[in-house]
Formats: sequence, C-alpha cells, structure tokens
Amino acid sequence: MLTRRRSLALLAAATSGALVSGRARALEAFDFSPEQPGRVRAARDEEAIRLIAKDAPFAQDGVFTVANNGGRFPFGGYANDTKTIIGSEPDIAQLVADALGRKLEIVPVSWSDWPLGVISGKYDAVISNVTVTEQRKEKFDFSTYRKDLLGFYVRKDNPIVIREPRDVAGLRVIVSAGTNQEQILLRWNDQNVKAGLKPVEFQYHDDDVVLYLSIESGRADAYLGPNALLGFKAAQEGKTRLAGNFSGGWPVLAEIAVTTRKGAGLAEAITHAINTQIKNGHYAQALARWNLSAEAIAESRTNPPGLPRT
Repeated sequence: MLTRRRSLALLAAATSGALVSGRARALEAFDFSPEQPGRVRAARDEEAIRLIAKDAPFAQDGVFTVANNGGRFPFGGYANDTKTIIGSEPDIAQLVADALGRKLEIVPVSWSDWPLGVISGKYDAVISNVTVTEQRKEKFDFSTYRKDLLGFYVRKDNPIVIREPRDVAGLRVIVSAGTNQEQILLRWNDQNVKAGLKPVEFQYHDDDVVLYLSIESGRADAYLGPNALLGFKAAQEGKTRLAGNFSGGWPVLAEIAVTTRKGAGLAEAITHAINTQIKNGHYAQALARWNLSAEAIAESRTNPPGLPRT
C-alpha cells in the first residue's frame, strides 16, 4: 500500500526529468548572481535628500540599512552564492539608497523580527512586501510603491477567466489556509451560495510539488495566491498562466510600502525618491527584471489610508 509520502515521491520522480530542461531554460531569463550587473541604478536626488529630517536617525553613517525577509522570489531570495539577498525588493531598495545618496546594506531577517528592528533603529526601513494597514500605521510610516495584487493561476491551456466572484462558482480552487486570500475566497463563495450558484471546492496542499501537479493534471482548476510569486513561477516554468487578478485588500485597495519607524523623518524623502524613479522609468525597469508587471505601479504616497484593523 502506498503511503502519502511514497506517492509524493513517485509523482515528483515521474515529472522531474521532464521539468529539469524546461526549468533550466526558463531560469536563464533571471540573474541569480550576487553581483547583479543588470540592477537598475538611480542618480542622486537632491530634492529627496532635502526632505530628510535634520534629526533623522540612520542606523549607520552614509548607509541605508534595509531589512528583507528573503523568503521567496521575486521579492527576495538568496543568490547562487547562498548568502547575498537579491530580488525585486532589494532592487527597489537600491534605487532609494542611490537617490538618498547612501550606500545600500540589505539585512536578511525573519518576518517576525523586522517590526522590532525598525522601531529600535537597527534598520532604517523594511522593504519586503509589507502591506499598509491602519494597525501598522500606529508604529510605522509608509511610502507606497506597489499595488498588493492576488492572482488566479490555471494550467496554461485552461481557458478560464476570473474577473468577479461569480466566476469561481463551482471551481476547484487551491488556496493556503489562514491567508488573506483564503478569507477573500470564502467571502466570494458565501456570496455565490446565497445567490444560488455552485460552491467552490476548496483544496489545501502543503507540498508545492503536489499543488502544481494538481493544476497540471486537471485535479484542480485554479490556484489563488500572491500574484507576483505565482507569476514568477509561471515565467520560470511556462506551465501556468494568469486567469485574473484583484486587490489583496478586496474590496478595498491594498498597497505595499517602504516601512520606516513612525516619526523618523524618512518617509517624505523616500516617497519623493520613489516617485522620481517611477517618472523616469527606472522603477518599471526594476520590476521587469523580475517579471513584475508595470500594472502594479501606482504613484507613491506617504501614509495613505490602510486596510481596516483586523
């Protein structure tokens, strides 16, 4: 009798040979070297520098010290030297550091540790896919730089299009338990059931191999998750495609921001620096390096309205 672990091993082995050559070709499109020769750089922005508060406390002289979770690409991960953090968020950090006339230092931290590190002044900022919320605004200032988008991904040859709650009625959807996207999908499902539509069949997988095999084999119709992460994987492997996306704060807009200590006097300068990079096109170039769409770009704002407290 096959155990679940044995079944997973057989499934992975059966597909690994076919995936290796395709992955190798796809990975060539992304630079995982620690040197990052293609990283987009910014010119010194004197107006942004003038906006830095005179008593702004930087962690190090002449340095912009940025915390990054380094969890998953494209946001941040380890280069092929296994110690240098690279990705789209370090690229954004580089643009801001350049504009502020400072050297960049990226510090890998666990997700649970960045708040205390920023509050204590150990880090000047965290740039690691942090969403603006009203609760976080009690302790932090924000300079937004990207829309928080979720995406439905399906098998490449699946014609499904998902634009509104009724489009998921009757579908078999993979989602991670306890996530924001699960809560949104649950609300969509409740709305559909009340309207007399078929319910969603929720699927939960802890193993990414099984998850993607479920999509590729047709045992699941779609996978709902952070659009940037799933889009990066789609670009790497060419086996899935975007069927539709929407705000991670649905039904309200959610935004990702550079996060600094409240009252540190850095947010206005960072916001100005980001808007300069948006206007001159450098920001879009930085996103494109990691397969992030320019559709995610929005004018940077300092401390915009956040999501409701949860």
